[in-house]
Amino acid sequence: MRVVRMAEFGDASVLELAEAPDLEAGPGEVRINVVGAGVNGADISQRQGNYPPPAGAPPWLGLEVSGTVSAIGEGVMGVAVGDAVCALLPGGGYAEQAVVDAGLVLPVPSNVSVLDAAALPEVVATVWSNVFMLAQLQPGETLLVHGGTSGVGTMAIQIATALGSRVIATAGSPKKVAFIESLGATGVDYRADDFVEKVSDFTDDAGADVVLDIVGGDYLARNIRALAVGGRIMSIANRSGDLSTFSLGSLMMKRGRIWATTLRFRSLAERVEILQAVHKTVWPLIEAGWVKPIIDSTYDLSEAPAAHERMESSAHIGKILLRAV
Repeated sequence: MRVVRMAEFGDASVLELAEAPDLEAGPGEVRINVVGAGVNGADISQRQGNYPPPAGAPPWLGLEVSGTVSAIGEGVMGVAVGDAVCALLPGGGYAEQAVVDAGLVLPVPSNVSVLDAAALPEVVATVWSNVFMLAQLQPGETLLVHGGTSGVGTMAIQIATALGSRVIATAGSPKKVAFIESLGATGVDYRADDFVEKVSDFTDDAGADVVLDIVGGDYLARNIRALAVGGRIMSIANRSGDLSTFSLGSLMMKRGRIWATTLRFRSLAERVEILQAVHKTVWPLIEAGWVKPIIDSTYDLSEAPAAHERMESSAHIGKILLRAV
């Protein structure tokens, strides 16, 4: 099978197409003939040497795939050869085959193509586990999303809006702000405006009940300023690369909470629980047309360096995919 390997850590040029042995499904596992693989910020970090894969994961990148089940291991139930599925992976998605625990496999929604379904598992699981399972965003509350046109951002806006919450989202250009607003959020151009002031104006000084932050750095202190009393900050990435400092007293005055989380390093049982919740709660929203994957662009496996360059340019809106067939 074809895979995208890294000869070394570095820029996008270190990604190269290679051959690897076909995979076998072990007990409790499913083998997928991959149609599409999602490109995520975590892949960039791993390529740069800043985000090592968990033990036992394949050495190549990729946290989510879609495709067709080609083999099932002993003890697998509820999944059959030939099923169109998507899956959350600990790694190894940039390939023509992927093997994963059956508990991390979901059916492709009926109104989503098999290729586009590769855009769903990682972002939906990230949004649901952080914004709803941990932060427990409620209808009528306000969610502040940074990186509103990222894969995670576009998904968070859609799910929160569909479930009755108000959303404010930041982006770096008028074009991106317009797209955010087409999804039902209030957009803020962070290059032109102070998002803390905009949140205050939008909420009549009440603040955001939940903040979903992929930026890190000095955004943490500003997030606290924008936070409502009793608010929750979900920190899921540090794309700024800067250290985060803040006033503990300011957080105490807000009676606020900060969670720093990852999805990839949670136990298998936790990830299965998240996927089950996603299937029960978000899949019906997708089937009903309230939520959909936002696809920016699609590249062949051989074009993985170009896909990474597209993501690092920050010009994309939505998900970037790799096509394996």
